[in-house]
Amino acid sequence: MSLKCGIVGLPNVGKSTLFNCVSSGKAQSANFPFCTIEPNLGSTNVPDRRLEVLVEMCHPKSVVPATVDIVDIAGLVKGASRGEGLGNQFLANIRECDAILHVLRCFDDGNVVHVDGSVDPVRDKEIVDTELQIKDLETVEARLAKADKAGKAGDKDARKLADLLGRYREALLQGRSCRSVALVNEEEAALAHDLFLLTNKPVMYVCNVDDASAASGNKYVEAVRAAVADEQAEILVIAAKTESEIAEIEDYDDRQMFLEEMGLQESGVVRLIQGAYRLLGLQTFFTAGADECRAWTIHKGDKAPKAAGVIHTDFERGFIRAEVIKYDDFVQYKSEAAVRAAGRLATEGKDYVVQDGDIMHFLFNV
Repeated sequence: MSLKCGIVGLPNVGKSTLFNCVSSGKAQSANFPFCTIEPNLGSTNVPDRRLEVLVEMCHPKSVVPATVDIVDIAGLVKGASRGEGLGNQFLANIRECDAILHVLRCFDDGNVVHVDGSVDPVRDKEIVDTELQIKDLETVEARLAKADKAGKAGDKDARKLADLLGRYREALLQGRSCRSVALVNEEEAALAHDLFLLTNKPVMYVCNVDDASAASGNKYVEAVRAAVADEQAEILVIAAKTESEIAEIEDYDDRQMFLEEMGLQESGVVRLIQGAYRLLGLQTFFTAGADECRAWTIHKGDKAPKAAGVIHTDFERGFIRAEVIKYDDFVQYKSEAAVRAAGRLATEGKDYVVQDGDIMHFLFNV
């Protein structure tokens, strides 16, 4: 399943530093604008304590965690929608991503140049939002003219599309992103998805702070919280520079000691990766045994045959049924045999909606 989160923001806000923290890729990170030109792609494991527990119980020969792809995209500047800076390339790179990690500079440091000369994360957010909204408005108005014409000629589907595009246009003209427009049903959701609008992508705001603010935030973070209060967006506070140093420490106990000194129980990188996974609308089911313990990635709401198809297309094509064990039951009873003896193993058919953390075995015939 190839879904990507794009790290975006103005130049010099810490995007590449953050990318290096969370990714197996190594982006150049330096104190000058447009350090990143070509997008950097990296894949990182999704931390999941449940998989660790399954490994401790099953002692498998191999372990395969879930992964998520992260893309470090060139910094955007005012006028990107008109091609300023690396504008057209930047916007095209965002369009190829499924969700956005919007990094905002929330720290003071005279040694790190800000492209606009001062630290103001709310202003920075609005610059990026405006450029994406302008580009979306161009797309919406072009599509609206065609859909409206076809709708007036009697095309019912075109009328539905024109109605949705009209609501998007109204929102964009008001300075709101397309994600703020409520969709009335699944049909509209499908139409919206096919438009690939930049401001319709789910977003997480990543506030890059200094060490002293990593645990509790600061005035800049509070300003961001106030500015995005109506967006229902997730906010993550992280000290990217220090997190990059922590990521280089191999010993687990030493890393934890470092985090505790900062007043943190868990690495910001762990929270970011897990947040990116949620932002993409993903969840995990497991297969567990002596040969392998593996976390499989599916969309929330996927049914059993679709989950089976992630393992192999033949599993979906010839799906018969799925045997499902709840994670908590597996931990309690210690083995599949004990779960089965306790009557806690469920047999599910094609309409079963897979739940996060399910341990599954599929029966199929092709």
